[in-house]
Formats: sequence, C-alpha cells, structure tokens
Amino acid sequence: MSPPGAGLESLFAQFQLTDSGFPSGLYTMSHGLEGYVQERRIASGELDVLLADLLESSVGPGDATALVLAHRAVVAGDWDRVVEVDRRLHAIKLVREQRAASVRTGGQVLATAVPALGSASAARLAELVARKVTPGNHAVVIGVVHAGGGVPVTNAVAGDLYAFAASFVAAAVRLGRTDFRSAQAILRAARPVLARVARAALDAGDPRDVHGCVPVADTVAAGHERAPARLFTT
Repeated sequence: MSPPGAGLESLFAQFQLTDSGFPSGLYTMSHGLEGYVQERRIASGELDVLLADLLESSVGPGDATALVLAHRAVVAGDWDRVVEVDRRLHAIKLVREQRAASVRTGGQVLATAVPALGSASAARLAELVARKVTPGNHAVVIGVVHAGGGVPVTNAVAGDLYAFAASFVAAAVRLGRTDFRSAQAILRAARPVLARVARAALDAGDPRDVHGCVPVADTVAAGHERAPARLFTT
C-alpha cells in the first residue's frame, strides 16, 4: 500500500506544466473557433457541440493519442517510436497554420521545460528537434515531458485534454461568444466527452492509430489563414 502523499511530486509537476501561467503559447490559439466566428458559422449556444466535435474527431484521435504513445515510448526508452509518432501527428495536420502553431507551442514548452523543470527527456527531444529529426509537435512534447517527470499517462492525457477545452472556452470569452460563467458550464458539460476521448486515446497501441477527420473545421481553418484581421494565430 502506498504511503500517504505518494506521487505528490509528479502531481505538482503536472500542475506546473498545465498551469495557465506556463509559457506554452496556448493563449494565442482559438483552436479554429475564430474562423467559425468570422464566417458566422456558430452561435453562442453551439459552442458545446463544436467543442465535443473537435475533441472526438480531431484532438482525441490525433493529439491525445499521440501524447499517449509518446509518453509510453519514453517510458520504454524507445526514441525511434517517439519520432515516428511525432512525424505521424505532423502529417495528419492538413492546415499549414495549425501545423505551424503545434510546432511553435511545442518548441516553447521545450525551451522552458529543459531549464525550468530539469527535464532530461525534454532535453533529448529538444536535441532531436534541433537536428530536424522530428518536428516537435505540442502534444508529443507534453507527453515526453510528463513521462520524464513521472506523471502517469492517464493523468498526462487527461490534463492535456482539459487544457485544450479550457483554452477553447477562454477563446470563446475573448471573442465575445460567451461569458465567464457560461464558459464554466460548458467545461462541466464536456466532462463525459473528455473522459470518453481520454479512454479511447489510452486504448491506442500503434502510431497508425493517430488520425483525425474534420473537413469542415479544416476548411474554416484554411480560410482563417487568409483573414485580414486576426486576434488568434489559429
């Protein structure tokens, strides 16, 4: 039986990495929402539907699954698998803007995690990215850093999925699509979806399990790239 307080260090490591004050750059991203608003494709009452669709069709089978596989690969010492997963995730991101944002925020996490967290796994991945062996997508970076910090894979994927949802509703507030209290209600309603998506990602066992299919969202995101005025990078 584990003594009281066992695992607290890894829990605090997870808190630090997922805290809104950690300079990951997520605050610059609307995760496609700004494009929907610009094209008048979404009403305030549909935010929960769009969030669920993105989680189940894109973020879950794509980023969350890549995070899980990268985390397990680091624990197993299989860096070739980490690279394979990272390249696969990069390949399925069809919109240039989103690929660039994923790599940029991943790079920001690495740049902070190496000196601030003393993460040897982050340093190893940063070296591979610097040598252009692998792109260093955000989800893979998070999985690698969490694995190196002893954060269990279930906690790692749950934390990152929640961070996505929280970032999405924060963008909705900044875009004037909802208010702070309604945003919290959306997060509460999203819990069953988050749990379902996390469980599906944890069932993954091969890089080929990393996929995504969101044609409407990709079309909207492609239009966002050419928008004359933007508050967010995605």
